[in-house]
Amino acid sequence: TDHCPVCGGMLHALKTRCKGLVTLAIGLFKARETIMVCPRDGTVLTSEELRRLSPTGCKFGFDVLVSVGQALFVRNRGVKEIVQDLSEKNVTISEREVAYLGRKFIIYLSLAHLDSQSRLKSAMKRRGGYILHIDGTCEGGSPILFAGLDELSGVVLESVKMPSEHTDTLIPFLTGIRDRYGVPLGLVHDMGRGILAAVAVVFPGVADYICHFHFLRDIGKDLLEKEYTDLRNGLKKHRVRVLLRQKLKAAGQKSEGDTVKLGSLLDDGGSGAPLAEWVPMELCRTLIHWILDYPSQLAGYGFPFDRPHHVLYQRLEIACRLLKGMPKMIEGRAGRPLRGLLRLLETVTGDGKLKRAAKELSKKAEVFDALRQALSIARPEGGQGLNDEGDEPDLKTIEQKVKAFRKRVVEEKQFTGNRAYVKMIGQIDKYWTKLFADPLIVKTPDGTKLIQPQRTNNVLERFFRDLKRGNRHREGTASLSKTLRYILKETPLVKNLGNEDYMRIILDGCSTLEDRFATIDSKRATEALRKSQENADRVSQKMK
Repeated sequence: TDHCPVCGGMLHALKTRCKGLVTLAIGLFKARETIMVCPRDGTVLTSEELRRLSPTGCKFGFDVLVSVGQALFVRNRGVKEIVQDLSEKNVTISEREVAYLGRKFIIYLSLAHLDSQSRLKSAMKRRGGYILHIDGTCEGGSPILFAGLDELSGVVLESVKMPSEHTDTLIPFLTGIRDRYGVPLGLVHDMGRGILAAVAVVFPGVADYICHFHFLRDIGKDLLEKEYTDLRNGLKKHRVRVLLRQKLKAAGQKSEGDTVKLGSLLDDGGSGAPLAEWVPMELCRTLIHWILDYPSQLAGYGFPFDRPHHVLYQRLEIACRLLKGMPKMIEGRAGRPLRGLLRLLETVTGDGKLKRAAKELSKKAEVFDALRQALSIARPEGGQGLNDEGDEPDLKTIEQKVKAFRKRVVEEKQFTGNRAYVKMIGQIDKYWTKLFADPLIVKTPDGTKLIQPQRTNNVLERFFRDLKRGNRHREGTASLSKTLRYILKETPLVKNLGNEDYMRIILDGCSTLEDRFATIDSKRATEALRKSQENADRVSQKMK
């Protein structure tokens, strides 16, 4: 630029400075910048081109910043892998610098998101509004990473780190969402007391929905936990799995044909032709492998939907009955391994306390599974695990099924007066209106339409599972307590990077994320990064 943009006078060269810079397009190079000044009014002009290449005070270009951020948070690459990948592109960078650029990427993304809130709000308004899903995740003694997500667009709107899901900490978070994006059409969340109380304060009169999966899980825990705990502790006391694995050392590994023959034997009940095909040692080995393979019978929902120790006990009973029904097989020297296995099985299945716990658990589990069928979610025969969102779209049909279930439990004599079933009915009645709400009627530019919120909070739960899985893959560790303690609260926004509509909104006319970040004031980003580091829970130098 030769002329001053203020007065139009000729500019003079004030000084020249050099800056070492690293970009993906060029690699390492030295940028020489001539700073101009207007002698009339003192206006100072620096290089706009250099500002578009890299943030102020940073030697790495925006393209390196975005490349590192996407590798870390989108592709879940490890730090060492990123260093290696960049070195092949003529970019030399240390592991510490990769971690720093990762944090800086989150800061720039959060600032772009903040600047785009009005456009996000307008886009949601064109769809008729938004349905807010709220939930949090933590691990060990870490803070809770809490997020709010719009179901209709799939966009994470806000996220925050908090010490607990207490009402007083949730109210400011929900108030901020309301002030920036307006009142939602409805809310979907779990049954946490803090969430329920905060929602009632911030969003009075707004349609409020309880996640059916969380509702079922809470009811199941209350109904089954006592007997299941007794059963689990009893099996641990008998050291069942330890003793079975010890017997396997002498029995050896199973063959492919053993599994097929065992299926025929179980179907036959231990008699007839299939029995003649067995050698006692092979039968002992295959039975133990089958008993220890009880996890294959689970559906991946977790307790109380899956009851692994109950399945293990049931297999012990089946194997015990099978061996008792083949006295000739366990005779003589060859039958010694089977006799030892039978003694162990009889000891465990003959334990009166275990037997009573298993019997009562079976009865209660039958009632609980009937409720699962009525709610049409997390069914025993389902195979979707934690991703199950329910397979019955008609909420009125589900409501009728649950009414029929409730009537049966209330009227049948076997359930009358039992505190566990009375409590279950009380829970159903308490949350009935939050379980079976009518569809939402909204007005959009395309006309009036009905919106039925999802029956589960799975859209947000799945996001947290993906976030944790990605961090475990990246960090190479099972525990995420430390990661969640130091992670930036805006990190959940990376989920939005795969959303085309969201990207179009935050790019705001720019062609790439690098160009968009270049429009953000570097000083503003530096200040935001400094504040995030101030709040980090770090170990003091004296403690080190």
